[in-house]
Amino acid sequence: QLPDQQKMSESPLSWFRGVYLPPALHPLNKTLVKGGKWKDIDSTQEKRRRFLHDFCKKYNSRKKLQTHLVHLVSRIYVEDRHKVLYCEVPKAGCSNWKRVLMVLNGLAASAHNISHDDVHYGKHLKKLDSYDLKEIYMRLNMYTKFIFVRDPMERLVSAFRDKFEHPNSYYHPVFGKAIIKKYRHNADEEALKTGSGVKFKEFIQYLLDSRRPVGMDIHWEQITKLCYPCLINYDFIGKFETLEEDANYFLQLVGAPADLKFPKFKDRHSSDERTSAEVVRQYLKELSKEERQLTYNFYYLDYLMFNYTSP
Repeated sequence: QLPDQQKMSESPLSWFRGVYLPPALHPLNKTLVKGGKWKDIDSTQEKRRRFLHDFCKKYNSRKKLQTHLVHLVSRIYVEDRHKVLYCEVPKAGCSNWKRVLMVLNGLAASAHNISHDDVHYGKHLKKLDSYDLKEIYMRLNMYTKFIFVRDPMERLVSAFRDKFEHPNSYYHPVFGKAIIKKYRHNADEEALKTGSGVKFKEFIQYLLDSRRPVGMDIHWEQITKLCYPCLINYDFIGKFETLEEDANYFLQLVGAPADLKFPKFKDRHSSDERTSAEVVRQYLKELSKEERQLTYNFYYLDYLMFNYTSP
């Protein structure tokens, strides 16, 4: 905690550097919610919010994070019309959420007509770190902040399947080549040249290596490092496991048009089986007991913060 005198002399913006900010648990504005069908979802939502709030209070009581505000908000998308901030967690419905934000913002008439490339490379949506500090701080205080999360192991396996089991002009040459070169003994020339065919066990070896040959990537980075849930007070915590009902309840909360519903379609590789708990079990069989434990340890905070059961 800062002394009162120091608090008076400094801008609130500077508090984000090296100071723990216990999040206040504000009541959600539910005035726009119509009908009684959301009662159970609302009750679940309040439990999630309370759980995360209590966890952060306990866990962060003596923690300090030497991080600038601009870095903290680098994954957060802004939608000014409905005053919402969305922290992107890849492999937890983020493509469809970005489609919805584009519709809310008047950039598209329907979420169903927006291509994958338009969503991710179109630069239609603004991120919070593109504003100056005063504007960032105003939005953090005034807007409804939301995040959607997913079971960490399901998210990890989903990312691996998406990036390494399908042709990919970025992940194979950048990550695949480096992973095969370091972790595959007697790799053949073709694999070293293309970076294709990375095995899940090799991918996990890379993930757990403190001297990784290539850096981390947002698709398998911990949610705690993408969205800083103990420093940014998220008003709404959705889960991929209850994606549709959570998303449509959230749209009610922020006064979205009545005809806007969260899209159900799978963004890419639509013929593939969705990554489920059973699919994850098959992949985890390729790992040793120690590797499984270390992978869990890697995502330990994500499991705790969002109350997921350890595998």
